[in-house]
Amino acid sequence: MTEPWILAVAAGLFGLLLGSFLNVCSTRWPEDRSVVSPRSACPGCGEGIAWYDNIPVVSWIVLRGRCRRCNELISIQYPLVEFATGAIWAGMILLHGPEWEALRGAVLMTLLLGIAVSDARYYIIPDQFSVGGAVLGLGLAFMPGGITWVAALAGAATGFLLLWFIAWAGEKVFKKEAMGGGDIKMMALIGAFLGVPGVLLTLFLGSLFGAAIFGPISMKTGKLVPFGIFLALGAAITWLVGDAIVGWYMAWAFPG
Repeated sequence: MTEPWILAVAAGLFGLLLGSFLNVCSTRWPEDRSVVSPRSACPGCGEGIAWYDNIPVVSWIVLRGRCRRCNELISIQYPLVEFATGAIWAGMILLHGPEWEALRGAVLMTLLLGIAVSDARYYIIPDQFSVGGAVLGLGLAFMPGGITWVAALAGAATGFLLLWFIAWAGEKVFKKEAMGGGDIKMMALIGAFLGVPGVLLTLFLGSLFGAAIFGPISMKTGKLVPFGIFLALGAAITWLVGDAIVGWYMAWAFPG
């Protein structure tokens, strides 16, 4: 049997490569650009990036975060997203072993990371992440382990309808758009992976983090809250320790 660390390293290397592609998706999809062509280029001089300057994490470090040709600074976002995606895939193997649950967790976390980057930069959650991710979640629910396809379908429907209702009610009360459509479709994705209880806990945690972290900034500057970032954080925590949080709450609320 293959040693777990060998599988984790292999998954991590795959994650690094996927992270490089995730950078492309999270910066091009919000602008309705193709992720296939043109190939990656320096934002300063427009020179295409050679394969040896596009090795995940390594090339950025070797080039000290600058373009080889024009010395333009290259955002640290790129190696961070690559490293994070690699860590996600390696971590899921270490956590679950070579099981379908590891794949489900890695796919969900990768999607959440892509959404967070897109929402932070553009205030947009591309349908490719949300709707496409929901379809992936429903498909993976047919695999052994994890929630059933019925629970995934119920979660996707609940997530979508619940946030749609909150957005509708908020617009009626405040006389302006209270929530973007991307957030609503994102909750369908989360529900497809986490089910109805996961939707409720994610929404609670996302609202809590959004209010505590970005709420004061929004009140001072008038900027909209990039809610997708905090929903992504809430969903990640729910996936990792959601059962423990619910268990703690039940023991606290209903002792004995």
